[in-house]
Amino acid sequence: MRQFGLIGYPLGHSFSKGYFTRKFELEGIANAVYENFELENIQSFPQLLQTNPNLKGLNVTIPHKQSIIPFLDDIDFSALMIRAVNTVKFTKGKTKGYNTDYIGFRDSIKPLLQPQHTKALVLGTGGSSKAVVFALTQMGIEVQQVSREPKDAEIGYAAINAKAIQAHSIIVNTTPLGMYPNVEAAPEIPYQYITSQHLLFDLVYNPAETLFLQKGKAQGAIAKNGQEMLELQAEAAWKIWNS
Repeated sequence: MRQFGLIGYPLGHSFSKGYFTRKFELEGIANAVYENFELENIQSFPQLLQTNPNLKGLNVTIPHKQSIIPFLDDIDFSALMIRAVNTVKFTKGKTKGYNTDYIGFRDSIKPLLQPQHTKALVLGTGGSSKAVVFALTQMGIEVQQVSREPKDAEIGYAAINAKAIQAHSIIVNTTPLGMYPNVEAAPEIPYQYITSQHLLFDLVYNPAETLFLQKGKAQGAIAKNGQEMLELQAEAAWKIWNS
């Protein structure tokens, strides 16, 4: 029996377990099982491997996407550049880290891109934002990151004015603001300056339409949530595990 799973903490609502369990059923994959492994401390990772010798692949979520890197035998170039791992492949007792978040985001937003979409505001600086920035940069899109506590080349939310909104026709929310059950929350940006030339992408997928996306759509913007991104990154992980 091939064993796959998700490590993170906490794992109250796991997209991955539900997705792969359904995938195995629908595709008649009888020799595979997917489990959640709540790992409060990444120091417990070696012990997890010892007690689960049949592991063939892992997904990695908050808060271990960066802290897992020193525990891996090898790391893919993209994950190295992003400095975050969300997928681990096991080959002959060795572990290799990958990042499929950027693949999921890239392939989800790409069909929506129009000629005016050359600059992006990325709201948030957490692990997921790194994959988003990498994907956008790969596609030749100029990125400005926004943080509540800006440092280096980042800007604060107070700096997002009419000029900033007009200059950046893509706005990506990588923060958990607006996620269920806090559906009344949204990033504090001046939505009144958004137009039909804008594209808003929210990594949150529950609810399907966050307040961030609602406010953008009310101004005529294209709006998309993170559901397809999650599915695409999961499929990319499955390809890695089976390659």
